[in-house]
Amino acid sequence: MTNFAIARRNMVESQLRTNKLTSTALIEAFSSVPRELFVPKAYRGLAYIDEDLAIGGGRYLMEPVVLARLLQEARIAPEDSVLDIGCATGYSTAIIARLAGSVLGLDDNPDFAEEANRILTDLGADNAAAVDGAMLGGYPQQAPYNVIVLNGAVDSVPPTLVEQLSEGGRLVAVIRQPSEGVGRDVVGVGRATIVTKNAGAVAHRVLFDAATPMLPGFAREPGFAF
Repeated sequence: MTNFAIARRNMVESQLRTNKLTSTALIEAFSSVPRELFVPKAYRGLAYIDEDLAIGGGRYLMEPVVLARLLQEARIAPEDSVLDIGCATGYSTAIIARLAGSVLGLDDNPDFAEEANRILTDLGADNAAAVDGAMLGGYPQQAPYNVIVLNGAVDSVPPTLVEQLSEGGRLVAVIRQPSEGVGRDVVGVGRATIVTKNAGAVAHRVLFDAATPMLPGFAREPGFAF
């Protein structure tokens, strides 16, 4: 039987600390949130592998080190409001809940959103919730957000999501390069990127390379380049 506490500690020590994760708050969050609860029971023995983990329906939990480094770059503060797009069963939402004032998970799979809410409630994450809805449009009902997180690779960042950032807001995502796709679901190399909004101006900065599965519904719009 897998000792999940040991596996979780090994993930933090061998995957995260050795790959430029220095945030004490993030290390504590990854050390305390039980990733095995967010995957199907048959796969729980694989919960702490250092790669993207399939959870069914063509969806994945993002590789821990990629998620951790994206969240570190987002600099989530205790007073921040966060939109977590593609939250699936809620693992990333639970991590963010340890950092932010509030976090809303968004997924277009109602079963995932329901499961996410159940687990978040069980974990006592009372500053977090999940809703089902079209991920491409974000969730303007509660905008603006200080931080938006995209849980998967995308061809481009829709302007509608940037519009939902507050002044000084940050959006983090893995953006697929047009010539590097190797299939519908998985990309060869994407660019982890942070998008910032200051005084109405939008800027983006590449952070690192990441081979991350695609987030469904985020195909590049014809003629649009970000």
